[in-house]
Amino acid sequence: MSVRPIVITGEPVLHRAAALVTEFDDELRTLVDDMYETNVAANGVGLAAPQVGVGLRVFVWKMANEDGVPEQGHVINPTVTTSRIPQERPNPDEETEGCLSVPGEAFPLKRADSAHVVGVDLDGNRVEFDATGWFARCMQHEYDHLNGTLYVDRLDDRQAKKARKAVKRNGWGKPGNAWHPGVDRDPFGHDEHDEHEHDGHAHDAATADRHADELIG
Repeated sequence: MSVRPIVITGEPVLHRAAALVTEFDDELRTLVDDMYETNVAANGVGLAAPQVGVGLRVFVWKMANEDGVPEQGHVINPTVTTSRIPQERPNPDEETEGCLSVPGEAFPLKRADSAHVVGVDLDGNRVEFDATGWFARCMQHEYDHLNGTLYVDRLDDRQAKKARKAVKRNGWGKPGNAWHPGVDRDPFGHDEHDEHEHDGHAHDAATADRHADELIG
């Protein structure tokens, strides 16, 4: 297994629908294994194949949940259907997302409260489960990646304007940008968290709360 670079918004593979997996071979197994390792190294809860530059319909997750689903898993060629998405504005204190392909940024987004996931695993066995709460949010976020949609594409007008400014400020929005988990500094500040722990100091409470309230995938 190896950690792969994560491509950043503006890379074409992130903005087009991924292709169905048709070959269940060693190359696919290596991809999934690498995605597991990359997701962990990036401190993410989920990772889709387009985020590592591979335009296939695969995503992985590592997220505790209350739905009886294994904490770590993968799904190939998934379909995700959801409950109705509430129309009110998202609560920035409780409904903020981040994305490994929009590194270091976070914006509030309303999502459906539940999601039904159907697909297959590496051996072609059927995968089917219901997700709720933050786990459902993760499933929606990763499924969007397979359809060429980033969470910033779903933001309301006010938040979308902020996201566009962030993309411009960081020099993204064009091909060729990526970051390497475990090599580059963690854009969401997990490095600072670890350094504070190693130094024997309590890390900043606001930073801890931010990580707890954001979905990063």
